[in-house]
Amino acid sequence: MKDKKNTGAGQGDIALDEVRQQIDSLDAQIQALISDRARLACAVRESKGELDNAVDYYRPEREAQVLKAVRERNEGPISDAEMLRLFREIMSVCLAQQEPLKIAYLGPEGTFTQQAVHRHFGHSVQTLGVTGIDDVFMQVESTEADFGVVPVENSNQGIVSHTLDRFVDSDLKICGEIEMPIHHNLLSQAKGLAGIERIYSHQQSLSQCKNWIRQHLPSVECIAVSSNAEAARRVRHSPDAAAISSRSAADIYGVPILFAQIEDRVDNATRFLVIGRRILTPSGDDKTSLLLAGDEGPGALHSLLTPLARHSLNMNRIESRPSNTGRWSYVFFIDVDGHAETEPLKSALEEMHKFTSLTRVLGSYPKAVKSRFAPELDLPGKT
Repeated sequence: MKDKKNTGAGQGDIALDEVRQQIDSLDAQIQALISDRARLACAVRESKGELDNAVDYYRPEREAQVLKAVRERNEGPISDAEMLRLFREIMSVCLAQQEPLKIAYLGPEGTFTQQAVHRHFGHSVQTLGVTGIDDVFMQVESTEADFGVVPVENSNQGIVSHTLDRFVDSDLKICGEIEMPIHHNLLSQAKGLAGIERIYSHQQSLSQCKNWIRQHLPSVECIAVSSNAEAARRVRHSPDAAAISSRSAADIYGVPILFAQIEDRVDNATRFLVIGRRILTPSGDDKTSLLLAGDEGPGALHSLLTPLARHSLNMNRIESRPSNTGRWSYVFFIDVDGHAETEPLKSALEEMHKFTSLTRVLGSYPKAVKSRFAPELDLPGKT
């Protein structure tokens, strides 16, 4: 019998080499196909002629259809969330071949809103971090930005009222929604909890982690700042302080994570809105946001909503806000299934216009694409 040491590579080594060769071949095919897709994207752009800006070539309703098809085709082993992310980045790269989209967001760098930008638009965009929600609206209104991204609702803390109030006086439209799980981390240069005297974070994050803080750091001072990223920036050189922030901010500002995922509820999530300057065409699976107001008195709200019920439309959400037109006067923000330009919502809106003092379509936009199996994942290095 021959010594195995002299027989050369074993069957296992040969099989492994064959697998690696197949992987190399597939990699080459994938790369070639991505290049083909980019060339086709350029051809689509050329067929539209000379338009003014990158936003004129962007069709989020078409992207929503593509991503929905990706999810429906996916049979694993890669999760829906990861497969959607891969295709989002491919589409982002293809769109940016000549000019990237400019997206304003609630900054600074490292905020959850910036993560929402990349989740929705991919990384091949130009991001413009600003200091407040008003500034995001102004960047889009002035055309300095093509789109903006703002938080509108947290699953535990409720509505972001300032975002809703801004729509009362703005002509901007809602062009998309982003639902993102939110994980909070305790960042600090301290070696342990005993060395921490104060915690910086956004007020909402402090609220979302209040039970953890009460249990582990009951005597520390909690200081609210403009954003979680600002909190991380403040504690870079303060070993007696900590920040509640994202993993992204920890990487950007170089602050170690002392404890990960300290949010009180594991299902903590935030919904963001994409704002732009026009209403989108139907994607086939849309949601419409409305701003309504009517005469005061008994049954006023019932009369506003009756056309929706008459046309069997599903209402997802309703919020009331002061109208600023008089004491105890309110407007209503409503989310409903369907697109404003298609039936049955189109007919319901025509009825509403007859007996309401205000019926404004804030936007008709694709619903956020959901994953069927495996939870939504944050972007690489973000969580």
